[in-house]
Amino acid sequence: MNFETVLFEKKGRVALLTINRPQAMNAINSQVWWEMGNALEEFANDPELWVAVITGAGNRSFCAGADLKEVAAGRSLVPEGGEKWGFAGITQHFVNKPIIAAVNGFALGGGTEIALSCDLVVASELATFGLPEVKRGILAAAGGLLRLPRQIPLKIAVEAIVTGESMTATDALRWGLINRVVPHDQVVPAAIELALKICENAPLAVRTSKEIIYQGLDVSLDHPPRAWEINEKLSSEVLSWEDAKEGTRAFAEKRKPNWIGR
Repeated sequence: MNFETVLFEKKGRVALLTINRPQAMNAINSQVWWEMGNALEEFANDPELWVAVITGAGNRSFCAGADLKEVAAGRSLVPEGGEKWGFAGITQHFVNKPIIAAVNGFALGGGTEIALSCDLVVASELATFGLPEVKRGILAAAGGLLRLPRQIPLKIAVEAIVTGESMTATDALRWGLINRVVPHDQVVPAAIELALKICENAPLAVRTSKEIIYQGLDVSLDHPPRAWEINEKLSSEVLSWEDAKEGTRAFAEKRKPNWIGR
């Protein structure tokens, strides 16, 4: 597909998706929503791509959230058929491959909600995060109210939500909202470096690990033992794959494994 507001680049096994509206601080309109949803579908369905990195164009903004000028003009942000993916084509769009947010500036409102939707976050030292919706009389309804309290301590999350104040990259790292902080000009290279570390591992084992993590998060470990059922079902499938045999052979033979993705 040819995208305009989401640039899609292939860097070996890594897909680099760039929200490309720097003139609007990479705010989300219906075109970005549609193109990001389709870009993630393309990434998910391409067996040669194992990890995605999402960033914003320019050096100021990762994503300023919803394009409120579009909303004020009475134009819908939701493209026809795009509601199934959630805000920006990602917040309810589960892909079983790892997705890394490379936050290269401020991530406000929906920008923070996009980062919360990703599995890992690498942030510029100049990045800021925040859910300022209450300051505008609206809610962080694209997952912010659901995900933030699950990813950082509850009282810290509640304060951020009800005050609408922003959080620095340093504070986000301290509370475990992000994985690492890097110099501003290194955020995308650092995210790609992290993606390449993931790509050293068996792709199906990585994807199944992600599925077990998210399916098991809100399921009891004890009564009933649904989380263990999910774990055992998907783990047993891993053992039947060629990559599982290759991994153990490579370890025994003291060589780098040659993953085939099945």
